[in-house]
Amino acid sequence: MTHFLCNLYNFSMLIDTHAHIEMKEFDTDRDEVIKRAKEAGVGYLISVGANLAGSIKAVELAERYENVYASVGIHPHDVKNMDEATFQTLRDLAKSAKVVAIGEIGLDYFKEFSPRELQISRFREFLSLAKELKKPVIIHDRDAHEDTLRILKEEGASAIGGVVHCFSGDYDFAKEIMKLGFYISFTGVITFPKADDAREVVRNIPIERILVETDSPYLAPVPHRGKRNEPAFVKEIARTIAEVKGLSLDDVARITTMNVKELFGIDGAEKEVKLAYPIRDSLYLNITNRCTNQCAFCAKFRSYTVKGHYLELSHEPDFNEVIAAIGDPSRYKEVVFCGYGEPLIRLDLVKEVAKWLKSKGLKVRINTDGLANLVHGRNILPELKGLVDSISVSLNAESAERYVKICRPPQGEAAYDAVKAFIKEAKNYIPDIQASIVALPGVPVERCREIAEKELGVKFRAREYNEVG
Repeated sequence: MTHFLCNLYNFSMLIDTHAHIEMKEFDTDRDEVIKRAKEAGVGYLISVGANLAGSIKAVELAERYENVYASVGIHPHDVKNMDEATFQTLRDLAKSAKVVAIGEIGLDYFKEFSPRELQISRFREFLSLAKELKKPVIIHDRDAHEDTLRILKEEGASAIGGVVHCFSGDYDFAKEIMKLGFYISFTGVITFPKADDAREVVRNIPIERILVETDSPYLAPVPHRGKRNEPAFVKEIARTIAEVKGLSLDDVARITTMNVKELFGIDGAEKEVKLAYPIRDSLYLNITNRCTNQCAFCAKFRSYTVKGHYLELSHEPDFNEVIAAIGDPSRYKEVVFCGYGEPLIRLDLVKEVAKWLKSKGLKVRINTDGLANLVHGRNILPELKGLVDSISVSLNAESAERYVKICRPPQGEAAYDAVKAFIKEAKNYIPDIQASIVALPGVPVERCREIAEKELGVKFRAREYNEVG
């Protein structure tokens, strides 16, 4: 079921996806720790079992506290102490409705408290259990990247999904993990002054594949370093991710929370369809899912989610619905007609809403495919004069032939020349023009830049094809 979220914006909670609140370090003040997490905006946390006793305790806590979930597993350090009875007990524990994953499981070649071959065999057994129970996995990987990746592939772990927690690999390893459909989770390590390599991984991977965790009671983030870690501190990790990726804290909270829900099924599956959705300090308007083109790179063919907002419309909203969704836009630097559709298909609504926004003193931008003149059979740009401050037009290629392959317009190769003509004409009516491309493999970015800046005389932007929003 979906429904429109008419209020402008609700604070997005955080979810600590890996905390060991079942451990003895929290025996004296566990209630207070969970209360502090709630007060800090941590809506849920996952208590992660690392041995049999810890798994039993994690499930007990999850069944006692509404906002606590559990996972069950044996850390690679402790697999040397496992027997068949242990494995069967974990299988039974995993049937609890509050158990969302199998873990933490995996490989640790740094300390090697259990023999490598035994770690590997137990890892495979747990992956088989996860497939049997249809639960995702929480992976511990330390100094064992090659074997971890190989075993995940061999055991078909992409069928169940999961997360590599406390990620310690490089970008190349992260890319391979993400190819399996796995998420990557970061701890307080990324807040440490010398953790530049970890922050570089954060910078380079899509936020849509990132989770946040404390790994409490370990690895307290700055400014709490040296103290016992606890779930309330996950906010500092999210704040660092926001700084590295140029997002707001609310963006990171919203997106990582949606990631958790997608992976672990926490808090139900209902999705709130957004008509007005904030990213950074801009407000975006989602007024249609219709498009002129069928672009090969368009993310809506995989998911209607953008930066934690769900945009698949059940119907196209009218003026009153859009205005209600906007609410008070004064705290945003601009309002952008965008969404998963071509906004200028709904030209009359764009003009009506833009006029209202300008009366409020707002800057207005449109992201468009540049085919509106073809679609409407006339030059529509004079109608936008005084209503639109900025327009970003998708150029997407250096030639008509490549444009057709990428964007698949119904007008064929004529569409590419129409886009360039639209950009040139827009300069007569709109103060700020930008030509953009999605930097797909094979697209000559510098040639596209030359066309935009020298031939068309406008600004240019290349967007990574795996980064939406």
